[in-house]
Amino acid sequence: MRVPFEDLRAELERVLAAVGFATDRAAVAARLFAEASLDGVGSHGLNRFPRFIRQVRAGIVDPAAKPALVESCRAWERWDGRRGAGNLNAWTCTDRAIALARLHAVGCVGLANTNHWMRGGAYGWQAASAGCALLAWTNTMPNMAPWGAREPRLGNNPLVVAVPRGAAPVVIDMAMSQFSYGRLEGLSGAGLPTPVPGGWDERGQLTTDPTAILRSGRVLPTGYWKGSALALVLDLLAMTVSGGRATREIPPDPERETGLSQVFLAIDVGRSAGSADLADRVTAVIDDLLATPPVDAGAPVRYPGEQVLRTRHENLECGVPVDEAIWREVCAL
Repeated sequence: MRVPFEDLRAELERVLAAVGFATDRAAVAARLFAEASLDGVGSHGLNRFPRFIRQVRAGIVDPAAKPALVESCRAWERWDGRRGAGNLNAWTCTDRAIALARLHAVGCVGLANTNHWMRGGAYGWQAASAGCALLAWTNTMPNMAPWGAREPRLGNNPLVVAVPRGAAPVVIDMAMSQFSYGRLEGLSGAGLPTPVPGGWDERGQLTTDPTAILRSGRVLPTGYWKGSALALVLDLLAMTVSGGRATREIPPDPERETGLSQVFLAIDVGRSAGSADLADRVTAVIDDLLATPPVDAGAPVRYPGEQVLRTRHENLECGVPVDEAIWREVCAL
């Protein structure tokens, strides 16, 4: 089922206003949710929205809370998210990191006491559109076992990296697990396998069955032990830069996950001496990448962010694909 983007955005905005969001904040939050689905990341867009509303009604997310500045030291600031909407807090702190980068060439914002930022890639596109590079990451509740262990003690701590290049920036948005839980839930609901093994089943065997992985709760770290190590250091950095909680202190329940720590590091690449031809140099690298002979002639090499632009264009023209049951649920809220 496809829904026009504006219809999707407007319906989400209606629900957000009904549960206590001010008009301007409901508009931004609804756009962020809708754009996630528009760009093909429905797991963190419409599909995630009913859970978000449940968290608002349960008091986990405060619709009126805005992030507050706690400490400032030149290019580095610490903010308290005050348990507000995670996507609005992240959007605000990305904007603040960009402003600091305009002043100091680099801007770093640590955000504590916030909620799930939904689609992390949104903040990479936000920074790239402003001509800034961005590194951003968040910790999560414990939902991934350390390499060689059975119990989840690490988060799958998503990492976003963006490099500006006009209307076609390079944007990475990746969890430290081979597949995010949202992606696994989407594939499981559609009855589809993961393209490569994404975790272990309850017998301890690596599998491409997303339902089995969700039952076992044992997702595979990206890069095996390397993803496990990177998840740990991202958690430690998020905690220390923001002054917030570590994964071990976050409630291990998706419905009650809160108090997350995040970092937004923006770089004003336009300040460098070679910035005049920077876009051309980035494009030359991408062109060289795309010219690589593919293993499968029907699956050409692509750069991170390329598929998003194609999906966005198609869905603006044809409507945003939605899960019909979830769409009906949202319309009834």
